[in-house]
Amino acid sequence: MSMLIWLPVAIIVLWITPRIVIRLNPNFGGAFSGDLNQKFSRSKQWDGKAFQNIVPVSMVKLSNAPGLLRERFSNNNIKEPEKPLPIKRLDHNKWDTMPEKPKFVWYGHATLLLQINGKNLLIDPMFGPIASPFSFMGIKRFSKNTLDLIDDLPPIDAVLISHDHYDHLDLKSIEKLKGRIENWFVALGVGRHLEKWGVNSRDIQELDWWQEIQFEGINITFTPSQHFSGRGLSDRFKSFWGGFVFQTQDHSIYWNGDGGYGTHFREIGEKFGSFDWAFMECGQYNDLWHQLHLFPEESVLAAIDAGAKKAIPVHWGAFALAMHSWKDPIDRFVAEAKKHKFAICTPDLGDVVVLGQEPEENEWWKKVK
Repeated sequence: MSMLIWLPVAIIVLWITPRIVIRLNPNFGGAFSGDLNQKFSRSKQWDGKAFQNIVPVSMVKLSNAPGLLRERFSNNNIKEPEKPLPIKRLDHNKWDTMPEKPKFVWYGHATLLLQINGKNLLIDPMFGPIASPFSFMGIKRFSKNTLDLIDDLPPIDAVLISHDHYDHLDLKSIEKLKGRIENWFVALGVGRHLEKWGVNSRDIQELDWWQEIQFEGINITFTPSQHFSGRGLSDRFKSFWGGFVFQTQDHSIYWNGDGGYGTHFREIGEKFGSFDWAFMECGQYNDLWHQLHLFPEESVLAAIDAGAKKAIPVHWGAFALAMHSWKDPIDRFVAEAKKHKFAICTPDLGDVVVLGQEPEENEWWKKVK
């Protein structure tokens, strides 16, 4: 009889416990609430319950978990470098000169410092040491002490966030940044996380696909991608995802965000014309989630579709979030670009790159084990 009594209690505890953990752990961000339905209903991609991609995508199934776990813990010697990857400290002299020319610093994975029209923009500021809601477990970064890099940043005019995954939106980074940033331009639904972490709601502007804003002489457009979102157990597809286009009178730059290959790249190219730079997702791919992330060859083709003059591969060099070797994304990207005779730039981590002065044939990773 006692067993019959305790069984439902155990079931209730198992159901409630993870929800308590999520509520108490600030890393999960702000919870989705029903009152956001009205706000989201203005988006054509919101179906009343979740955001939708242009075409339906399939997610990884629970039945795939055992195989993924086996792959996850095998061949670790090639999934990450033998020693931490160094990231250069910001060269302020180089950064502060020639404000009329766009420049950028790539900090690994999808974190980018971009200057355009003399304004400093910080995209997907994930400087944290681990891509996980738990500090004691998760995927560790290839580089050390990366949160300290925030202290070396120039004054930031705006932060932009493409979606709410842990490898793009990081609590520790936001805590260090929030007191010094007045403008946050983020995907629709991401604002609730920032508000929970202490960012003033008045400073946050959420964006839908194709929505444009004018900021300090820069036209910023939030563009479609084929991906998904979510930080907890029940908020998948409950915030949006996408990329950004930055345009001034003289320059045009594309940040594609995360997402698989689709017709939207050509549509973006037709709408906005030629890009001086296209920052293309390249890494963390797998056959099981092929619809959600670009393979390196597709990354090059997507940049060509978008009409880019030159592409920079990102979303690699910081985390082993997939089962391929850490060099596989960049090796395949470079090989595909050479096949198409397509111009690319592969800078050192932390290097200041100025438009028209991009390093050529810089294959730094080949010198690293």
